[in-house]
Amino acid sequence: MEIPYTIQARPDTGVYNAKLGIWLFLASEVMLFGGLFSSYVLLRVGAEPGMWPHGWLDVRLGTANTIILALSAITTLLAWAACKVGQFGKFKFFHACTLLCALAFLGIKSYEYHDKWIHYEIKLNDGTFADGHLVEKSEDFDLAKKTGTVTLHGRIVNDETLLYDLRSQKDIKLDEVTVKAADIKQMENYGPWHNTYLAIYFTMTGLHALHILGGSIVIGFLWGPGRKMWKTNPTQFTNRIEVSGLFWHFVDLVWIFLFPVLYLT
Repeated sequence: MEIPYTIQARPDTGVYNAKLGIWLFLASEVMLFGGLFSSYVLLRVGAEPGMWPHGWLDVRLGTANTIILALSAITTLLAWAACKVGQFGKFKFFHACTLLCALAFLGIKSYEYHDKWIHYEIKLNDGTFADGHLVEKSEDFDLAKKTGTVTLHGRIVNDETLLYDLRSQKDIKLDEVTVKAADIKQMENYGPWHNTYLAIYFTMTGLHALHILGGSIVIGFLWGPGRKMWKTNPTQFTNRIEVSGLFWHFVDLVWIFLFPVLYLT
């Protein structure tokens, strides 16, 4: 059975089936991310004064990922344009560049996640807070049994609010801090369970990263096994590149909003 309108435009919509499908899918994606951005706004507005984090993310890494995705948007467009003019060699080059950009983005994001995973906030029995990145735990460290020590590269503060607004503090001095398990009241890393900010950060960026991963799989397939269609039906293959490109541009656009909201505010 031959599926109609894989190349020709539908008479009722003026576009072929796949393009109509991707636009409907992207409409649902707008509602999905729109709900998450709305949640972010409501959570931030409802936060207690001085308890919403600032400066917890590395703007340099966020900027690098923004540039990478911007470049990938250009290369995926050039890959589609190369197909339109019948230059398959250029298509392979530009699509490979898109895939490399996607992998670079995911690599940087993985580094950022790991950085949060090894970052700990420790509430001590005397009411102070030790905060920093994990250096080592002693072999006998057991928080439940109150044995051993943990060493962080960070600092100890008397007021927890000092850990929230890092941008307002100049020349924060970090050093190795060793804490005894017997002195620890609570120890928790900067995972999504740590506070509201990290919960919405991991949810939004994690969902976006899954979209990047899914798009990469599609791009990799079209660049690899899927490119066989070029020999049998180049027009339909070009349409597939256009549809995947529309999804990729949407993913890029979402990051354009995520970057300033999470990194710059």
